[in-house]
Amino acid sequence: MASLSDPGVRDFLAHGTRTGKLAFLAASGRPLVAPVWFVLEGDSLVFNTNAQTAKGRALARDPWASLCVDMEKPPYAFVQVQGEAELSEDPAELVRTATAIATRYMGAERAGEFGQRNGVPGELVVRLRPVRVLANFDITG
Repeated sequence: MASLSDPGVRDFLAHGTRTGKLAFLAASGRPLVAPVWFVLEGDSLVFNTNAQTAKGRALARDPWASLCVDMEKPPYAFVQVQGEAELSEDPAELVRTATAIATRYMGAERAGEFGQRNGVPGELVVRLRPVRVLANFDITG
């Protein structure tokens, strides 16, 4: 089993603009998957979502989730992080994390714009703290 401290896992998750696929359960028990932009901070994967989205409501009700990040070209690879989500509505954290995420996906020149747009009341900072990490960096091998 891998961990977020493994250099290969950290490199795979921290670089590039791969979108994570977040798996969670709806109130009915149906499994759902939604794409998220994220950053790696310490021992957590961090993303933002609106509190009223399916993701936000599900994580407030049940903090267990799984995030899978994959490479869609040979040699094909993935990292799956299973863990418990910690939610925060702290205004300073919202702007800071939204800006960091925007820097990764939109570039430094647009980071402030997206940070201000997404770091507003009603949004959540989600820290997915891993309890299990699975990784395969060469599926074709």
